[in-house]
Amino acid sequence: MPIQSGWQEGGVKKGVTYGETDEIGFIGVSGRSSVHDVHAKMLHLLGFDHEKFTYEFQARPFRLTDVEGNLTSAVV
Repeated sequence: MPIQSGWQEGGVKKGVTYGETDEIGFIGVSGRSSVHDVHAKMLHLLGFDHEKFTYEFQARPFRLTDVEGNLTSAVV
């Protein structure tokens, strides 16, 4: 069963499905993405570099994607 995200219209390749789920669509079995990967993808589509996009919190710079965010080149 292919996974699709409808909100990713503009800068994402059209007609691409990424990843697969089990028979009932409950658990992803291949092509899984973490929340950090989705945030990195959203920031990339908005024109930001997710590794340089930081904010200050308690005198320490934080990234929205933490240290795990990766772009999926198959989708973008």
